[in-house]
Amino acid sequence: MKQFQYIRPATQQSVLDAITKPGARILAGGSNLIDLMKRGVTSPDKLVDIQKLPLKGISKSTGNVSSISIGALELNSAVAENKLIKEEFPLLSMALNAGASPQLRNMATVGGNMMQRTRCTYFYDTAMPCNKREPNSGCGAMEGINRMHAIFGTSEKCIAVHPSDMCVALAALDASVEVKSKKGTRYIPFTEFHRLPGETPQLDNTLTTGELITRVIIPHNNFAKNSYYLKVRDRASYAFALISVAVGLDIQGGNIKEARLAMGGVAHKPWRLKAAEQFLKGKPATVANFEQAASLAMQGAKSFGHNDFKLKMAPASIIEALSNAAKLS
Repeated sequence: MKQFQYIRPATQQSVLDAITKPGARILAGGSNLIDLMKRGVTSPDKLVDIQKLPLKGISKSTGNVSSISIGALELNSAVAENKLIKEEFPLLSMALNAGASPQLRNMATVGGNMMQRTRCTYFYDTAMPCNKREPNSGCGAMEGINRMHAIFGTSEKCIAVHPSDMCVALAALDASVEVKSKKGTRYIPFTEFHRLPGETPQLDNTLTTGELITRVIIPHNNFAKNSYYLKVRDRASYAFALISVAVGLDIQGGNIKEARLAMGGVAHKPWRLKAAEQFLKGKPATVANFEQAASLAMQGAKSFGHNDFKLKMAPASIIEALSNAAKLS
């Protein structure tokens, strides 16, 4: 690990001043960044520790549009066990509790979770080619062991997947991200926060230089009674998803008034299933309709050899998650 400067500013303005300079990285819980530094995957010149900033807290707004605000430094464990979250957004609580381990959830922050990088083994192995780690060096996963890799939204440059469980739930919940910079404040729809690889897989998200995540906002919905997070993985704890599915249904009189679905373990970003959502709207909550929705969701899927099994596992997981959310099983 190369030498770096460490600072811990006490004000937001000081943080914004520090992160506009090249080579600076924000440090929150450090559960991903420090690991990457130890492995030589990333080598920042300066770490800007933001733990002194007042970016914790979970609060409810009852203005024109009811919503819940979650500070960027709130711990994953605190969000998962918060009463408001468990009552109004149980999908988020389920997803958070499915992620990592209790020890890591007690360190990881909401903003840090959003910023974590892929766990692709070729990305972590500095002896292997990786366009995400070193642009234009090649993609070792394309012809290598790609069991954990993407089936949607891939490019010739990268087939890595985003690792977060929390982010899959937030994508399904239509959350937005508040970011601040010297230019002011802007809000990014969560489904637009992370990028697909395209020609620039080294760019994980749509943040620009000098921007700081300050909070996540989740608008009110009617999914609390019919939510489910399914995570298929190799072991029951501390394992990344082979496939995950986040489902929120607003069911009235046996019919689906609104549906929200997103998947993890299948793309470079949380993968929203818009075609399936639209199909389910207004239809009865039946297994037959869930099967058709799953079929629609798989349009455009492409596997790369070792992950061929995902083409069957993904639709089966969608059907199972929808059935559990609708309490059909």
